[in-house]
Amino acid sequence: MADFTFIDLFAGIGGIRLGFESIGGRCVFTSEWNEWSKKTYIANFGEGEMFVGDIVPFPADDVPDHDVLLAGFPCQPFSIAGVSKKNALGRPHGFECTTQGTLFFDVARIIAAKRPKAFMLENVKNLVSHNKGHTFEVIRNTLEQELGYQIFWKVIDGQAWVPQHRERIIIVGFREETDFSWEKLSVPDFHPTLKTILHPEDGTEQAEPPYTTGAKAKVHSKYVLTDHLWKYLQDYAAKHKAKGNGFGFGLVTPDDIARTLSARYYKDGSEILVARGKKKNPRRLTPRECARLMGFDDTFKIVVSDTQAYKQFGNSVVVPVIKAVAQLMKPYIMDEAGAERETKAKAV
Repeated sequence: MADFTFIDLFAGIGGIRLGFESIGGRCVFTSEWNEWSKKTYIANFGEGEMFVGDIVPFPADDVPDHDVLLAGFPCQPFSIAGVSKKNALGRPHGFECTTQGTLFFDVARIIAAKRPKAFMLENVKNLVSHNKGHTFEVIRNTLEQELGYQIFWKVIDGQAWVPQHRERIIIVGFREETDFSWEKLSVPDFHPTLKTILHPEDGTEQAEPPYTTGAKAKVHSKYVLTDHLWKYLQDYAAKHKAKGNGFGFGLVTPDDIARTLSARYYKDGSEILVARGKKKNPRRLTPRECARLMGFDDTFKIVVSDTQAYKQFGNSVVVPVIKAVAQLMKPYIMDEAGAERETKAKAV
């Protein structure tokens, strides 16, 4: 028996699901179109509920009834990197991006049809400022004026929970009026550093091939940058520094906090490179370290190639952040569920 039910839209590899399952929720419907993400998702959660690929053609009325709708709808149309790239290519972004931006309205049509007690949406912080605030104004008006939900939003930095500077906007909505407040969000006082997620390489951790090998579970040499790539990144950084730009690699030690892990990490790993000492080339994080950096524990199965794993974790959510938001939402979800049961009982 579950305390409440939820659906997982644009599910990725299930980071949002983990947060809401941890506080007593049960998933009854999942949608994820990417086949590699679907492979990882099913490996970790099985196929116990209805699972569909593309949500766009799926009839909203066929979505199972649920208490909470969860959606990390695609953020590329609104992200700083996504907007810059599309501007350079002369392509539309935001709601003008027909391939991804309008997927928010698929969330809206399901909310309209199923009227869940609550929802939680996640996106990049740039969603608030995109297109001079017009994009967020459309989202807010849709949720509040058209759908009639009371909404609350907050940009949360994941570095309070994991050693990574990662700001994301969380939008929470309730069908009935509540006294919900972000001031009640439980934020850890202790901010972890990278030593909490890096492989110790001293034998205190069991080897996990192909990421670590040998008796001391040393990081595999394939994650160390080649001389050619390391020289290229240093030259690239020096060139932009001379121009007064901030572009360059992010070299970190176990005592540091990392930059934001992106889906492009598989290309050169430049945003987070682990220092290995003087006269030694730095290395990339392993996929397992990327999982830890996003708050996934070591029981989470990585069943895809390194390239796909880097993309998946770079696109995912910080799991303990979602868990904290879920814990904050739960009393309001349960109060509404109780009120609904009471109303039905009186009707009988």
